[in-house]
Amino acid sequence: MIVNVYNTDAKAVGKKELNEAIFGQAVNETLIHQVVVAQLANKRQGTKSTLTRSEVRGGGIKPWRQKGTGRARQGSIRSPQWIKGGVVFAPKPRDFSQKINAKMKKAAMVSALSAKVANNEFTVVDKIAIEAPKTRNVAAILKNFNFVDSRVLFVINSAKEETASILRAAKNIEKVNVIDVALLNVYDLLANKNCVITLSAVEKLQGEEDNK
Repeated sequence: MIVNVYNTDAKAVGKKELNEAIFGQAVNETLIHQVVVAQLANKRQGTKSTLTRSEVRGGGIKPWRQKGTGRARQGSIRSPQWIKGGVVFAPKPRDFSQKINAKMKKAAMVSALSAKVANNEFTVVDKIAIEAPKTRNVAAILKNFNFVDSRVLFVINSAKEETASILRAAKNIEKVNVIDVALLNVYDLLANKNCVITLSAVEKLQGEEDNK
């Protein structure tokens, strides 16, 4: 698989061979869905908690006698129908995490990357070099690639590239996200329509850096 390598002006400056074992596999939508659901579930804190009627303070005495008042019978002012009463089926702290093994995570990542390449939503750039950490510099890159109205994920290799300026320049653009290739995940790939990845990040994904 051969793809063009562009500069930030959207001009082709070379070519790059992609590893078909990573970027050319069949897309397993079921597996991708399972991994994304688990990833989102693992982000949940699970700390929500409210009080049931037995946990709310007070309400030990019967508000009024059972019969003869003309009002509905009540046993406690902490019953759920009362203001400041307990909550029915109150949410309690729980663990939402789901276990996904390493092979499934890797296979889902390969499927997501392959889908991006197959849908022409995967753009390789030689590097993302900006003169100053200004929003207009990243906005110019988006305009050059005609990505102004779509969600864009910039994937960079922080071990080989200067990242502070890119992060600062992109943080004020709502639909732009920047992530290090080491933290790349299935959800971020799917949540952003276009993936703009540097050549160094591609090499790290393909394990070429380890052989240099």
